[in-house]
This record gives sequence, structure tokens and C-alpha cells, in this order.
Amino acid sequence: MTRDNNLEIAKLQKEIGDHIGIGVDSLMFNYVEEPGKGSKLFLITLNPRHNQSFLFHSTSGRDKLEALQAMREYVGTYKDRTSSYTVQWSAKGEHELNTSYFRAKNILDALDKLFYDRDPNSITVFSVIMNPIT
Repeated sequence: MTRDNNLEIAKLQKEIGDHIGIGVDSLMFNYVEEPGKGSKLFLITLNPRHNQSFLFHSTSGRDKLEALQAMREYVGTYKDRTSSYTVQWSAKGEHELNTSYFRAKNILDALDKLFYDRDPNSITVFSVIMNPIT
């Protein structure tokens, strides 16, 4: 019997959401085909509280399934390889201070995740704090 890639993709996406504690309805799996290089997967988190989306992580593979398998592997160990950061920010034209949390290699990586796919002038960052290791 041949493997149904769509079923395998759906299964892996659910496993990823379950592992990081975010429902699939709050995640976006954005696949980008890179000619001659394969697929790149950008895992985006959707935050309904402040109506924004942020990059969780990106992986690559020969195809969508391989990129997704790499993401599943990443979420199994990311807490051991990253630090936790708290970012306080406000969207331009709004007066509400928002707080978001990121797992990242360093402060610049956390900010890259905050600014992913948006105009850098659309957000004002007030603070970035590395959280204590627990």
C-alpha cells in the first residue's frame, strides 16, 4: 500500500501542535518551494489576543514532508537548545503594551521571530528580557 502524504502531513502537524501546546487552529504551516533546493517550512503562531502572528521556527527539506519531519524533530528538543525571552512591544498607532514570549538562540533571534514577515517600522519594542532558567 502506498503512503498518503497528505495524511502523514496532517498527522505530523497535529503532533507538532500537541507537543508545543498550541492547537492546529493557532498554527500556520507556511511552505515555500525553493527551486533546486526543496521546501522550506515556516511555522507561524497566531495569537488571537493581540491579533498578530509570529515565527516559531523554520526548517528545510527535499519536500514538504521532509521539512515537516525536521520541524517535528526540532519541537522535540527546542527547549533544551533555546532560551526563553519576554518581549514587550506595541503596534504603531496603538497605545496598548503587548507581551509576547519566544524561545530563541539569542536576543536577535527572538527579535527576528517578532518581526518576521512584517514592516520593522510597524512595531515599537520596549524591552527584551531573557527569562531565568527554570
